[in-house]
Amino acid sequence: MRNVFAVIVAGGSGTRLGGPVPKQFRVLADKPVLWHTLHAFSTAIPEIQIILVLPEEHLLQGKNMKNDFPGISIQVTQGGATRFESVKNGLALTAADSIIMVHDAVRCLVTAALIAHCCEEAALHGSAVPALYATDSIRLETGERNEAVDRRRIRIIQTPQTFKSELILPAFKQPYREEFTDEATVVEHTGKPIHLVPGEDTNIKITRPADLLIAEQILHERKK
Repeated sequence: MRNVFAVIVAGGSGTRLGGPVPKQFRVLADKPVLWHTLHAFSTAIPEIQIILVLPEEHLLQGKNMKNDFPGISIQVTQGGATRFESVKNGLALTAADSIIMVHDAVRCLVTAALIAHCCEEAALHGSAVPALYATDSIRLETGERNEAVDRRRIRIIQTPQTFKSELILPAFKQPYREEFTDEATVVEHTGKPIHLVPGEDTNIKITRPADLLIAEQILHERKK
């Protein structure tokens, strides 16, 4: 049985949400957004080893939050200037022969079921990246023109993006490229295929004030 690591990335400042408090520490249902994320992973896989990647000025807050999860292995490390660098810093605390999940800290509504499923699928296929079908019409800009794109071929990507260590660790030894917007892109650039699994409509990313309201309602419905 492989060890399972979760690199939870909260390296950004969350300026689009507004206010002085980063979005990962905004209060949602009486707890910080980040608390809900940690709770989901610790519930899904009690033996999971969590690496929390935070901005330097919030490392202490992250370390203090560890007290809410006794018995769960949580390490805290500093993020970098880009997501690539932040994830790379987190990966440095993982180990070989493991399953490694990388998750946006502000996707705090992820379910234990999706976390467990991604682990199972990555063990079988090498990777497991949750994705949703696009429901809106899509158009692609081509210079001064634009054209319709068949939305049946479009997938909206979520996290946790999950990989066997032998895929993701060598991939992050590559030099950074601007097109590395997520971990799947980095791994794919080494020539490895990406296995998609069904995502969750409620697995939203807290980015704007309206997202907090939606998340509050989802949590309220789950408690019923």
